[in-house]
Amino acid sequence: MFRLMFFEPRIPQNTGNAIRLVAGTGCELHLVGPLGFDMSEPKLKRAGLDYHDLASVTVHADLPSAWDALKPERVFAYTAHSTRFHTDVSYMPGDVLLFGPEPTGLPEDVLNDPEVTDKLRIPMLPGRRSLNLANAAAVVMYEAWRQHGFDGSV
Repeated sequence: MFRLMFFEPRIPQNTGNAIRLVAGTGCELHLVGPLGFDMSEPKLKRAGLDYHDLASVTVHADLPSAWDALKPERVFAYTAHSTRFHTDVSYMPGDVLLFGPEPTGLPEDVLNDPEVTDKLRIPMLPGRRSLNLANAAAVVMYEAWRQHGFDGSV
């Protein structure tokens, strides 16, 4: 369905939660290195609970490798610096939903990558910097899935 991508994630618990998210929604998780943790990290395993075998997770060495493997038609990059909301687009299966590392968000060079189709934001109250990475990914993933009638759900 949709492809969730974390660029250089740093906190294993957030990636563990994303593993549960993709297992529960039938989406794919793509992690772009370098990662700030090892995939065998106990905190990653604990946060992902017993969903690891139910999730599609791929680690890419770097962004060019990810683009080569995915050959995306559309990539939505999420940033607090956009004026368009995550609800302003019609999502399509195969879309890449790209999020940046926890402390900084996506760097300018990634936001300006030619593969990035659009930059979107999740609305928040003024004076707030960001949502938790796994929570932000869930907000967007469920909006995309909602637009498709929660296809395949129970």
